[in-house]
Amino acid sequence: MPSSFEALRAEALACTRCRLSEGRTQVVFGAGDPDADLMFVGEGPGAEEDRRGLPFVGRSGQLLDRLMAEEMDRTRDTCFIANVVKCRPPDNRDPRPDEVAACRPWLEAQVDLIRPRVIVTLGNFSSKLLLDTKDGITKLRGRTYPYRDGTVLVPTYHPAAVLRGGGEPMARMRADLVRAKQVLAGVSS
Repeated sequence: MPSSFEALRAEALACTRCRLSEGRTQVVFGAGDPDADLMFVGEGPGAEEDRRGLPFVGRSGQLLDRLMAEEMDRTRDTCFIANVVKCRPPDNRDPRPDEVAACRPWLEAQVDLIRPRVIVTLGNFSSKLLLDTKDGITKLRGRTYPYRDGTVLVPTYHPAAVLRGGGEPMARMRADLVRAKQVLAGVSS
């Protein structure tokens, strides 16, 4: 993998490792500060993200932006936002195991180059992948996990699930973001 963030981005934008490259408008590499101490990792781009080339720009992204501001005093330019897969799965279906495997090196290289202190995983796909578990997000969220090189992982619900689920998932996601903020501030959670 390339040793600079811009070289990694350039290589990823030309990726054809899996069939998702055939139907994409563009690669959604990620957005934000490559020197950030906070990283969010979702599942994959939706239609609006594929069109604009940026992660979390639809309704889910608007909710994420709002909760980041309200619970963490953060804006998206103070963190880095990425996805497990960088190309939109057809009809927003779940990414297939071979697609996740083909894209995983891009995410791993992003984490290696960014070296965030905290990674907030958004939903099942990113949480299961980075924690190497079969447990679902409902069981995983509510705690912090050591990841690697001193990084702490904080799993929470995907904003799309919160939009569908209402008050209880919203309150839990808010609590998870406060937990991430506390870790960043050096407070035990």
